Amino acid sequence: MEHYRARNIDPITSWQAAASAKDLAKAHAALILKTLMEQGPLGKDGIAFFAVMDGNQVARRLPEMQRDGLVGLTGKTVKSMAKRAEREWCFIKDSK
Repeated sequence: MEHYRARNIDPITSWQAAASAKDLAKAHAALILKTLMEQGPLGKDGIAFFAVMDGNQVARRLPEMQRDGLVGLTGKTVKSMAKRAEREWCFIKDSK
C-alpha cells in the first residue's frame, strides 16, 4: 500500500524528500518483518535492537505495516530500553 509521507500543504521540497525516502521505508519494513519472524513478538526497542535500527525508524514503520496487515499488536506490554512499558508487536502469519 502507498503511504504518503508529506501533506498536501507541504512545500515541494517535502514531497521530494518523501519520494526519496520511499525505498528506505520499504527496506526498513523488510528488516522489521524479518526480525519479528525470527525473534517472535517484540516491543519497538526490541525490534530496533535485533534489526540494528533506530527506535524512531521502527516506530514510524509499525503503524504503516499494521495498516497493511503485516504486523499487529499482541495486547501485551514489554519493557523498553528505558524500563518503561511499550506495546508488543508480532508478525501476522497470513500476511506473507
